[in-house]
Amino acid sequence: MKTYRASRSPCPIGRAARVLGDRWVILILREAFLGADRFEQFVERLGINRAALTSRLDILQEAGLMVREPPQGKRAQYLLTDSGKALAPLYREIAQWGSEHLFADDEQREEWS
Repeated sequence: MKTYRASRSPCPIGRAARVLGDRWVILILREAFLGADRFEQFVERLGINRAALTSRLDILQEAGLMVREPPQGKRAQYLLTDSGKALAPLYREIAQWGSEHLFADDEQREEWS
């Protein structure tokens, strides 16, 4: 199981990469921006296995990007914190770049809000 260990790099990009450099983390955050907030929603939308999702949600919480409400028990919501929400402009830019550079002219693209 993956665990989070904060970077001690003097480079801000290096520190960000420690948290955001994982494929599942990027996609979990995308789904949170698109409205997912329950464990089962993430599983269904991403096709991620439960152990991988659990470890990534733990990482996101430890990094301060998401919070679990309530902290214990069932039926919890996983919500973006202010720090997580601050990534919205970055996600818009990634979506724009991907749309412009990674699709053929005739391919359908999902719109990013």
